[in-house]
Amino acid sequence: MSNIPNLNTLRRGGPRFRGSRRGGRAIPENDDDCLPSPAQQEAAKDRVVQQTDGDASSSRLSAVALGYLDDAYAQELLQPGDQIPRRYPIINRGTYVRTSAVDQLVQRFLEAAPSGRRQIISLGAGSDTRPLRLCCDAGDVLYHELDFETNIASKRAAFERSTLLSDRVRELGEKGCDCHLHAVDLRELASDHAPDLPHIDWSLPTLILSECCLCYLPPQEASSALQYFTSRLTNSVSLIVYEPIRPFDAFGKTMVSNLASRGIHMQTLKRYSSLQAQRERLRLAGFVDGQGARDVHQIWASNDWVAATERERVERLEWLDEVEEWKLLASHYCVAWGWKGELFDSAWAALEGGRTRDEDRDDVMD
Repeated sequence: MSNIPNLNTLRRGGPRFRGSRRGGRAIPENDDDCLPSPAQQEAAKDRVVQQTDGDASSSRLSAVALGYLDDAYAQELLQPGDQIPRRYPIINRGTYVRTSAVDQLVQRFLEAAPSGRRQIISLGAGSDTRPLRLCCDAGDVLYHELDFETNIASKRAAFERSTLLSDRVRELGEKGCDCHLHAVDLRELASDHAPDLPHIDWSLPTLILSECCLCYLPPQEASSALQYFTSRLTNSVSLIVYEPIRPFDAFGKTMVSNLASRGIHMQTLKRYSSLQAQRERLRLAGFVDGQGARDVHQIWASNDWVAATERERVERLEWLDEVEEWKLLASHYCVAWGWKGELFDSAWAALEGGRTRDEDRDDVMD
């Protein structure tokens, strides 16, 4: 159990950061001149967060290569010279559930208003391929991806060198889907001097995505960054969150410890530690018309999320002998969604996301 950090980072051969350097000069003990400054320490923390996109991208590539997911564009975002990794079966399955669940929520939104223009804002989008995969058939979608300059630059470079990606973007534009990449630190949006982000239409029905993004900010900064959007948007608005939960049980403590050993600190984890805490977070953020949350294992086991025939297909892809580890790992990550506005009532209200009796154990752990 102790060697399982999270759904993104477990891999054959151990962790590997894209773009990381081997070796380096040792820091002499008690030599203050060689100690990093506070600014350098903060920059190092930022690099760790930026590099988590490499983990997510590698997991997606592994799942695509083995047939869990259908994504023609993921490999095009691979850094030149990098190889497609092979992840453990429980990680491939977790990546499948995460991706398919968020895709289903996004598709329900797009289908709820097929004749009107809609907007999606993806926070910490990194190498995500969702606009390329889902928006072309939907048409008339304004899609924004926000991330650190380093990750945005990497994505721009991939679009410049890949004919498949550039052709897809051209096709999207012809069908009315406009995609914008914003190089921005979300902490800037939480400040009193937040910049104006270009091309966002504050009058459109809007879906905001945060897949392991807001969790890296302190709770107040995460709330303020989110409020940057919710306070300006005047139409129906919603939020989808994918994050770890349940840090207080034995497995959760191990997960937190392993992440910390890599310099990864998810600062909202203890504040929003349960499914009910995630629902309440969404309500307090203004998504008052509905909130739902399910952990990854609940989603995997539910026919409403994964059809029985599809579950059988996925189970045949790889032999999974770590069944109990899969249940533990999957129960420590969740998808939560909340909304305000009639459009999302029609899109999401039928999805079961309320409290279950099994959640009583979360109250005990808290």
